[in-house]
Amino acid sequence: MSSIKALTALLLLAPGIKAAIPQVEGFTLTWSDDFVGTAKSLPDPANWIVTTGTSYPGGAPNFGTGEIQTYTSKPENLALSGNGTLTITPLRDSAGAWTSARIETQRKDFVAAKGGKMRIAGSIAMPDITGTEATGYWPAFWTLGGAFRGVYTNWPIVGEFDILENVNGLDKVWGTLHCDVNPGGKCDETNGISANSPCGNGTKCQGNFHTFAIVVDRSVSPEKITWEVDGKIYQTVTETQLGSELWATTVHGGCFILMNLAIGGSFPNNVLGSTTPIEATRPGVPMRAEYVAVYNSI
Repeated sequence: MSSIKALTALLLLAPGIKAAIPQVEGFTLTWSDDFVGTAKSLPDPANWIVTTGTSYPGGAPNFGTGEIQTYTSKPENLALSGNGTLTITPLRDSAGAWTSARIETQRKDFVAAKGGKMRIAGSIAMPDITGTEATGYWPAFWTLGGAFRGVYTNWPIVGEFDILENVNGLDKVWGTLHCDVNPGGKCDETNGISANSPCGNGTKCQGNFHTFAIVVDRSVSPEKITWEVDGKIYQTVTETQLGSELWATTVHGGCFILMNLAIGGSFPNNVLGSTTPIEATRPGVPMRAEYVAVYNSI
């Protein structure tokens, strides 16, 4: 038995060997993408929309965050690796202009059924860069309420679950709920209800794959959302905190999933205490994803 376990471990670590999307006890896999495909190709268009430019049509400039990059669909910014990962790479041209990539799921109906649970998870490696060179880096894995798509002016009442955010190459992850009105409201916008945590498994966040997840639990009373990194819960928000009406608006509608790597903007600026990026910020260090998966209990 020990030799079988050792062989399995070697296979999982070998280059080019793609680990399966994990099963989760008590849940059924609803949707997933393992990013298997030809090197330098875009992610599966049946699953993903590639967002380009600096705003949604009619939406806030710079996507409402002050981020400075332009999103593109160029393989230099967004591509499958050919080894079962997706890479999002920020680049800077000779004039100092930044480009990067942002994708969102075609589906916008991911939801926890009444009496059930939904788990959204991804195996993601933050850009392997720290210190001054990482100033302004802002990778994210998150959701928006499905009602946002096509309207683009109804944030934050549509709800936003930030499953993973990281800024400036710091060795920790933030998880946040956005809701209600801006500014202020029950979610204290634009801050949101937020917490942060180190990554698990004894390894730093940068450059290593970690599992980031939320669980929307409608099987309990009060209902709740939990944020996890590598299986450890580090934040819980309950229905009681928002009130039943706002909770239903925020949680009971469908949502879509996004991944992006922004450069600059309000979050990295606020954490640093000054404007980002800076001259020393180094381009070309990618965010990588092994899979994204949605599970439901019923």
